Amino acid sequence: MSAPLRLMAVHAHPDDESSKGAATMARYVREGVEVLVCTLTGGERGSVLNPKMDRPEIVANIGEVRRAEMARAREILGVEQRFLGFIDSGLPENEEEELPEGCFALHKLEDAAAPLVAAVREFRPHVIITYDDDGGYPHPDHIMTNKVSVEAFEAAGDPDRYPDAGDPWQPLKLYYQMGFTKERFEALHEAMTERGLGSPYSDWIARWEDRPAKWPVTTRVPCGDYFQIRDEALLAHATQVDPDGFWFVCPRELQQEIWPTEDYHLARSLVDTETPEDDLFAGIHADEVEPACH
Repeated sequence: MSAPLRLMAVHAHPDDESSKGAATMARYVREGVEVLVCTLTGGERGSVLNPKMDRPEIVANIGEVRRAEMARAREILGVEQRFLGFIDSGLPENEEEELPEGCFALHKLEDAAAPLVAAVREFRPHVIITYDDDGGYPHPDHIMTNKVSVEAFEAAGDPDRYPDAGDPWQPLKLYYQMGFTKERFEALHEAMTERGLGSPYSDWIARWEDRPAKWPVTTRVPCGDYFQIRDEALLAHATQVDPDGFWFVCPRELQQEIWPTEDYHLARSLVDTETPEDDLFAGIHADEVEPACH
């Protein structure tokens, strides 16, 4: 029997894994792929975004609560998950606001990337997914997550770099998640408007007028059958997701009809593959895959 394929998803905070690429991961897990989510911070400085959870005892223990939410989401998705131990940087209200001392985004790149390099060498993923260099949106932790993911992809296979982080392992492909694109929101907006449902996406679409797409979508993974699992995982993050809020305005059935994929940009590849792709493992042959060490 061939060794299983392995996928690593690198995220900034608990809940990011459920809002970005969750259906993709759910699909691959159920097809026998080993999936590990690396969560770089604990989300300790996150706000309570669900008014139903905005209670003093929740706010006072937000870090512990978010770890419990992550545990539930991990079970729903069926993935492995580990925290890499950094402290949430928070989201500055303006460019002049300084980040708190010791937070993830202020670490030197080598120090911030070292735990991820170690995780890559231990788990030995064939594919890594993360954010683009704008972080998907300009949260300092998301931008830093891109930097450490690129660093880990490029360094993990080099025995001369991070020599104390385990035996070298070279991932084969690196993807940026492209779930929040103007093209997708325009399609959902048009479909909802045509059906008289009313669309919440006008403001989102307007944002792209001043921010044209930087990275083209190269890879669309069909995963509409797993949108329910994605939504259940999102709801597990009860402090961050309002069940009556934005995430669930568009009916799931309509999303499955109009946009049944999760989309990615192939940022690095060490295997031959042709784009557009419909599989993150395109070009990686299962019978050539080495087993994991763990």
